[in-house]
Amino acid sequence: MTICDTIMVLLDSRAMGNFIDKDFVCMKGISTWSISCLILVYNVDGSPNEAGQISKVVDIVLCYKTHSKRTLLTIFSLGKQSIILRYT
Repeated sequence: MTICDTIMVLLDSRAMGNFIDKDFVCMKGISTWSISCLILVYNVDGSPNEAGQISKVVDIVLCYKTHSKRTLLTIFSLGKQSIILRYT
């Protein structure tokens, strides 16, 4: 499946990984893959995140100008963001 949309992406140097919003995945009909171990998600204060655990990922190709990269994005409830990418 190819999705050729222009999407605003949040680059975050403090992010612990690369994430995609679960509602965005459903809206675009992106195929998902279950992971073998659930990932617990905690807030900055150490409390469990109310959105629950991570149980699925997507395998997607991200493109910017002439550069493209295939990557796994973890599916989670991101609120206002469609995609958050870890920026080192």
